[in-house]
Amino acid sequence: MKHPVYSSYRPSGIPWLGHIPNHWEVKRLRFISHVNPSSVKIDDYETLVTFLPMNNIGESGSLDLSEIRTYNDVRSGYTPLLDNDVCIAKITPCFENGKGAICKGFENGIAFGTTELHVVRAHPTVLPQFIFAITKTYAFRSLGEASMTGAAGQKRVTDIFIKDFPVPLPPLPEQQAIADYLDQETSRVDELVRKKERFIELLTEKRSALISRAVTQGLNPTAPRRPSGITWLGDIPAHWEVKRLKNLFEIFNGSTPSSSEESYWEGSIPWVTPDDLGQLNGTIISETGRYLTEEGYHSCGTSLALEGSIVISTRAPIGHMAIMDVPMCTNQGCKSLSAKKEISSGYFFYQLLSGKSVLQSRGCGSTFQELSKTNLETITLCCPPLSEQKEIAAFLDAETSKIESLMEKERRHIELLGEYRSALITEVVTGRRRIC
Repeated sequence: MKHPVYSSYRPSGIPWLGHIPNHWEVKRLRFISHVNPSSVKIDDYETLVTFLPMNNIGESGSLDLSEIRTYNDVRSGYTPLLDNDVCIAKITPCFENGKGAICKGFENGIAFGTTELHVVRAHPTVLPQFIFAITKTYAFRSLGEASMTGAAGQKRVTDIFIKDFPVPLPPLPEQQAIADYLDQETSRVDELVRKKERFIELLTEKRSALISRAVTQGLNPTAPRRPSGITWLGDIPAHWEVKRLKNLFEIFNGSTPSSSEESYWEGSIPWVTPDDLGQLNGTIISETGRYLTEEGYHSCGTSLALEGSIVISTRAPIGHMAIMDVPMCTNQGCKSLSAKKEISSGYFFYQLLSGKSVLQSRGCGSTFQELSKTNLETITLCCPPLSEQKEIAAFLDAETSKIESLMEKERRHIELLGEYRSALITEVVTGRRRIC
């Protein structure tokens, strides 16, 4: 259905903005707000204030206000904020992901947050809610991203971009009507997103329970059982064996060639890192982010594991895993498990996935947790006959595929709702859609 528009428009003089309603103005943000005010005056150093690290700022405007500090704790090295300020993440990828909010409900009306925030304090003629809506438009995010400066991974949106961003500005009563409309509509979208996210959580729980039951109890519910002697395995079918991982797999450590030696890189040998495993959807790994040359492979202590080997991240974090589709080596953050005899890699992949918390509990270290080869090889697994291993793996492949398909559909719906939300905000705050 075609949405209502204004009766007359005029050129805004801004290429991305195009035409605006005839009675609207265009003003740069610096002329309708105070950008990055430098300080907040507090006389009593014991005054309680809200502490606002980046993790407490959501991507759709939510704020976690649970952390409280005294002013003395945060008066230096943090960004001051007041109720009704608009905060915007300045660093990549937080800016692109939409981290930012209208500040409400601070302890004593005051907060101190990360230095990686821009703060916009609206003048009395402009609603903070309207400015916040402007920061959620595609133009603000895409142009801000294009303007970033700094090294890769540390790029930031500058003060100048924020101050000079042109804002299409309706009269104050219309700003209020737009803010009220967007609050109602985006809340409706956000509620739909929450329901879909909860459904994904339930599907994830169902998938985990399905895997755990199949790899420890088998597919025959009437089979006689016996205690495994291992807490996380519980009672298992009476004819299954219990074996240490080292009796089933040979474990290979990984390593990293010198990053400064160009001849070691951009070859044809897949080199798995925890990041590769963390970004993977599914059970199989076929490609990696970086590849070694033969020279790079032989320069360090990594080992090539055969196709069908299980690869596990054993630090930062522990427990990502996959089955190798081709021979691969890894960095020192992963270990490869190559079968010593004929077994089903799929079955043991699912069993190790089910025992992820056990893997994590075996991690040691003060700087970061790492699962050593010694602690990994002593983990106890239940071992059905090969025919049952294959049957269970095939069953789980089919059933988890159905669940993952449903999850992917829900993720796509969430993505589409996000696109709709952004498009709606842009249409309304630029005057392309009339709501009053």
